[in-house]
Amino acid sequence: MTGGTGTGASKPHVHHRRYRVSSAVELAADTWGRAEAPPVVLLHGGGQTRHAWSGTGRALAADGYFVVSVDLRGHGESSWPEDGDYSLDAFVDDVAALARQLGTPPVLVGASLGGLSSLYAAATIAPPIARALVLVDIATRSEAGGVEKIVAFMRAAPDGFASLEEAADLIAAYLPHRPRRKDIEGLRKNLRHGADGRWRWHWDPRFIDGMRRPRVIDKVEMLDDAARRLRLPALLVRGRMSEIVSEEGARHFLELAPHAKYVDIAGAGHMVAGDRNDAFTGAVREFLADLDR
Repeated sequence: MTGGTGTGASKPHVHHRRYRVSSAVELAADTWGRAEAPPVVLLHGGGQTRHAWSGTGRALAADGYFVVSVDLRGHGESSWPEDGDYSLDAFVDDVAALARQLGTPPVLVGASLGGLSSLYAAATIAPPIARALVLVDIATRSEAGGVEKIVAFMRAAPDGFASLEEAADLIAAYLPHRPRRKDIEGLRKNLRHGADGRWRWHWDPRFIDGMRRPRVIDKVEMLDDAARRLRLPALLVRGRMSEIVSEEGARHFLELAPHAKYVDIAGAGHMVAGDRNDAFTGAVREFLADLDR
């Protein structure tokens, strides 16, 4: 394993793949790097898509890893399960099924929902399906106010948008610390254009409806137990401006998993990879390099 910076190397090409993780669900994925290289799996948060990780995926592939960035079930171009199962168990099973297909246990890098699913899978499934874990602004305990803000944003436009500009306006209001994008064409990856001409977020509406039931993020005791059982090398990356993971929440996780490393990134909120991608990717690169020394 080189662990280098990739400086001077050709830009890794992206390949599109699909991974069947159950009889009813296939996950859409972007991959970078050689399939025989040590794998890293990138799992986004609820309401996002695999495109949230593009910069990180290219950088890690340049370092010599095989990087797999997936759309979670019900998101992006992945399957929408007919039974509408968006329980934690379903996401955990998907993570495990994907990891087993890679031949070598991967490093799991998960944000928010992707992180909770990865934590539970990494800590409770035997034999281990991962070799290390990176949690991105998620821990076993979350701030209720921040969670409600995310839920409100996701429910804010049930009938979609008349234009990409309308969607960009909503995002700008939700993320006032970020400069508003001048080029909004990239939003097409996160929205689907309906036959009625309206743009809607690229997730199954039943996923957000499921937030009315007891949420994954509220299962504190179960997640605390998973953190106590975690034996893999682990890194918690927090956005210092996060409304989801407080400093107290981060310290609580580190008490449960004292072997874990911790990075607090200034100028970043809950969407760490989007707010400070260079700093976030640098922290992950350093963690991976330490694993391979």
